[in-house]
Amino acid sequence: MDRTGADDACRIDRQKVARRDGERVDWRHKALPPTFWGLTVAEVRERRPRLSELPTPLLTLSRAALDTNLRVMADWCAARGLDLAPHGKTTMAPQLWAEQIDAGAWAITVANPFQLGVALEFGVGRVMVANTVISPLALRWIADELAADRDLRVLVWADSPATVDLMHDALAAHVADAGSRPPVDVLVERGGAGGRTGARDLDTALAVAERVVASPHLRLAGVAGYEGALAHDSDAHSRDVVRGYLDDMVEVHRRLADAYEVDVPVVSAGGSAYFDLVDEVLSPLTTQGARVVLRSGAYVVHDDGFYRHISPLGEEPRTDGPGFRSAMHGWVRVTSQPEPGLALFDAGKRDLPFDEGMPEVQLRRPREAGEAPTALPGAQVTALNDQHGFLRWEGEAPVRIGDELRLGLSHPCTAMDKWSLVPVVDDADAADPVVVDLVRTWF
Repeated sequence: MDRTGADDACRIDRQKVARRDGERVDWRHKALPPTFWGLTVAEVRERRPRLSELPTPLLTLSRAALDTNLRVMADWCAARGLDLAPHGKTTMAPQLWAEQIDAGAWAITVANPFQLGVALEFGVGRVMVANTVISPLALRWIADELAADRDLRVLVWADSPATVDLMHDALAAHVADAGSRPPVDVLVERGGAGGRTGARDLDTALAVAERVVASPHLRLAGVAGYEGALAHDSDAHSRDVVRGYLDDMVEVHRRLADAYEVDVPVVSAGGSAYFDLVDEVLSPLTTQGARVVLRSGAYVVHDDGFYRHISPLGEEPRTDGPGFRSAMHGWVRVTSQPEPGLALFDAGKRDLPFDEGMPEVQLRRPREAGEAPTALPGAQVTALNDQHGFLRWEGEAPVRIGDELRLGLSHPCTAMDKWSLVPVVDDADAADPVVVDLVRTWF
């Protein structure tokens, strides 16, 4: 067997990541005004512009909150002997992936071949594709990448014998000599009733493993699954459902103990909502020769909505350790007050996430320079159109046309995809935050 469980750090090509400093900003980057067009990312950063110099609508990240979240998650995992392969789809920002790797991440997780391509372009050396890959084109490309780079490791999932047969057939037609190319690592995906993908019973999971072992082009490397599709809150019933599902994963892993084709099998679960339960149920496996890998991705940005309420290190922590901080904010401008109790602002579904709750109003930045930001109790965002947001209240109007608002947002996974370049500010609570960096995304 190959020693695939070594404790070597995940690599990323930091020179390629740094090349975004030389990218020139222009009309394609809606976060920056025309006065900055033609400057490089590095030149914008060196200017340290104020938030007031940027247009609305705008999404920003907080440097202080990002640093806190990176440290908190890394320390939490290290204290429990767990590895972290943060889901890169949350940000699709290799710059932030590099920071996660620097903080100790064992790998980067992606969701599909396109995202895998981004990871490989930036030199990520260990990538988990938390999905099935049955496209012959994608499989053949992965096989070629593994052959060209023997230090690269790509792990994919399979949840049915039919899936494995399709993978084998695609690779067999492409690889003339199985002995000359590394096999593709496969994790058996265990599912749960009513959930997403994944083998729904033990027999199917074992049949998947048997088919993988039978193929010279594939290698049985572990068990994986996603518990977040089985529950959506933190009440006792939801947590019991997640525990039961994780117990099912443990059973699959134990039944496959003698079948694994790697020295250190991977057992992977854990989105950003129930990683405390993954620790509770799966961490004992780390003393039995397995590598338990969390795939939490939203933690690095966190939020003021869904994850604030459900994360084990959110507003009401369910595990030991400092809490996460929301690193993302929306900034919008009031453009209309067409009737009493209603104002419209200049951002909508094309700019802000809305699938896990409407943005919440946090601060009003007045039009007049020098006037301090104020809270807006009672004002609520009630709807978003494509490019407009609806702000409603009762009583006296708390805003005027021209006022800027800071919004708390919910669900980072549907926030970053709307912005190709995201300003990073030093302190989102400051009267006029300073832009200290720009994060490039690839969606």
